[in-house]
Amino acid sequence: MFPTEGLASHPCFVGFDLGTSGARISIIRLSDDSSGYQELHSQSVSWCDEKRYDDPAAWMSAVAILLEGSAEHLSSVASICFSGTSASCLLIDRANAGAVTRLPRMYDYDVRHSVDPIYGVRALTRLESFAPPQHTTRSPTSSLAKLLAWHEQTPLSKHEALAHQADYLALQFLSENKACGSGPSNFRSVSSDWHNCLKLGYDVRNMCWPLWLLACLSEANIDPRNVLPEKVVSPGQPFGTISRRMVEQFGLPASTVIVGGTTDSNAAFVASCPSVAKLGTAVTSLGSTLAIKQTSKNYIEDATVGVYSHRFPSVLMPASTSEAYWLVGGASNVGCAVLRQQNFTNEELRKLSLLIDPNVDTHYRYYPLTKTGERFPVADSNKKPILHPVPSERAAYLHGILQGISDVECGGYLALTTLGADPPIPHTIFTSGGGGQNEIWRIMRQRRLKSTFKENVQVLRAQNSEPSFGAAVLAAAHLHVS
Repeated sequence: MFPTEGLASHPCFVGFDLGTSGARISIIRLSDDSSGYQELHSQSVSWCDEKRYDDPAAWMSAVAILLEGSAEHLSSVASICFSGTSASCLLIDRANAGAVTRLPRMYDYDVRHSVDPIYGVRALTRLESFAPPQHTTRSPTSSLAKLLAWHEQTPLSKHEALAHQADYLALQFLSENKACGSGPSNFRSVSSDWHNCLKLGYDVRNMCWPLWLLACLSEANIDPRNVLPEKVVSPGQPFGTISRRMVEQFGLPASTVIVGGTTDSNAAFVASCPSVAKLGTAVTSLGSTLAIKQTSKNYIEDATVGVYSHRFPSVLMPASTSEAYWLVGGASNVGCAVLRQQNFTNEELRKLSLLIDPNVDTHYRYYPLTKTGERFPVADSNKKPILHPVPSERAAYLHGILQGISDVECGGYLALTTLGADPPIPHTIFTSGGGGQNEIWRIMRQRRLKSTFKENVQVLRAQNSEPSFGAAVLAAAHLHVS
């Protein structure tokens, strides 16, 4: 436990999110009635160049710019949390102060489609010999697949270690003191969290690196003790205190705690929901693609349709609960991107939505993909978009597309039910993303979900769904666990 003496009377908590388009900071504090969190400051910066989203120097530059723009709040900061894109990772030199040895391979890097795919093919072949069926590490974009492909290309040195995007940023801020996870002089060890390590093979049920993973690495002549994060904690659980260098550079308190990070989608879930977990709470993200997540008593997994379970952060669990909760979900290729593809403008969407009766079904049965291929709630690489016939009235066409996306959402929650989510029916669904602003669509979706499950399902708009806000909530949570 980290000491709380020396904290400001109204401490602030900082969350960073680094995404594909830029970086954002949120600074929050506990609301006056202690019922939630108040956002004091939020700011974002865009990457100047499309390639900079995978540049560690650009990550740190963005964080520095955001902290400098938040100067009036920094003297009261108690803790900091970083969120990054899932399975984005790089290799560092543990013996040289964490210097980057191999540049990041980001969330969408597919080892089969690299410059020389033979290394990725070898990595996946090795994985198939060790990873359990349906395991998320079998994906060609997993952290473990990237690690093995790096090793196939050029064998890892004994000092190289894997760090995820959020791990790397935390490492830059952590104190060099040995008590905070680092050794003497320039030697640094990596700390990580449950969410980022899931796609590296961490066993989130038994809280350890599984034997199959250790055997896989050893058989490839990789020492697991060197390459894997030394410490894996709950998102929001303290790693250690901030370094003197960062205190001097930004004017942060020397007592500032760096906590375990998370991934962007999980941070968005935390931002969208109340601060304490309730089973059956769900979030639907209506962005370019549709993604759903739900809290469950049961762990479920099926990599063939992209369903896996993150362990819910212990710092957000109800004080009376000792059992684990799971954040289960999946993501479809259907989503709001199809509206742009069909040339709907923002103004048109606003006006035409008002012409739709959300309590009446359209007879059009669309499956609104932007291109061939679906991953969830069914995995079918040959599934084709169904966007015909096209009615003469644009409002009728919009009605059909919105209903089609709603039906995929219903199918997604039914898939989680079939795989064993508990409770099987979400009682409250918060909506994030651009589509969450459409009130007519919210009413339509609520009606169709009620019809699907034959029970009352409440659909609400999330008040805040920025991953940086969710990361800030995790930064605050370790101090407010009762």
